[in-house]
Amino acid sequence: MRIRTVLNDLVPEALGVTDSHDHLFFRSAVLPGQELDDEAAAVAEVRAFADAGGQAIVQWTPHGLNRQASLLPGISTSTGVSIVAATGLHRREHYQDGYVDKVQDHLAEIFVRELTTGIGDTPVRAGLIKVAGGFHVLDGHAELVMRAAAEAHHATNAPIAIHHELGSAADAVLDLLVDELDVHPAAVILGHLNRFPDHRVHLELARRGAWLAFDGPSRANNATDPRLTDCLAALIDAGYAERLLLGGDTTTARARAATGEGPGMPYLLTHLRPRITRHFGADIADAVFRSNPARAFATDWRA
Repeated sequence: MRIRTVLNDLVPEALGVTDSHDHLFFRSAVLPGQELDDEAAAVAEVRAFADAGGQAIVQWTPHGLNRQASLLPGISTSTGVSIVAATGLHRREHYQDGYVDKVQDHLAEIFVRELTTGIGDTPVRAGLIKVAGGFHVLDGHAELVMRAAAEAHHATNAPIAIHHELGSAADAVLDLLVDELDVHPAAVILGHLNRFPDHRVHLELARRGAWLAFDGPSRANNATDPRLTDCLAALIDAGYAERLLLGGDTTTARARAATGEGPGMPYLLTHLRPRITRHFGADIADAVFRSNPARAFATDWRA
């Protein structure tokens, strides 16, 4: 089992304290003027995360949204923080008009190439597939992309991470990926669940064997931030602590800690980790930030 980073493949235990969902570079058509495209700002944010004890960042920025793959190895080397890059495709509205139409017939091929050969003209290989669902349902675009993701997963064993619009439709994602397309639930990471803070829904998802990712606090989902601890408590009390992941999901320049208004990546370790330790104990905090990511992002790569 290995975790594919932008520098090399790591044994899982080498990953260390991990931000399981974040963005160093990101450009979306729905967030004009808030692009993450400044290399110096990205380096400053990673160093601030490292100063707080961080050792790895999983960047969920998918194909076509300014991943800056050529810069990631240098950032990883200069900061000492491991970085996992993503392939995949986001919701249609994040792209400029016409972009999705150009690539939608070749998605599985693109995903496999970026997982096994490199992103663009770089040798940097992606370590996961990031896709997105719709609001409470899977629209045609979401289903098309997820079918391509499942095909790429079966070719490579890469994990699949899902953006759930406002935290919804995770059950529909598992119905498609796991029940219909035969992706093992342990290869599926359900993101943004804090944006739909229904404990019963979370428990139903946990019983199906997928990873449960809670992203924030961040400016993208601050309305549900006060519910985060309660959501985690319900799952921990039910015995699912070993299925939980946490990430910062910094999607705008304003949300960075080092160069913006925050809370940014360091907040996970300066504020959330101490809070989790106080409420649930050091072992749970270690699982959420260290041992769980080491298992969630590791796989026996086929290429």
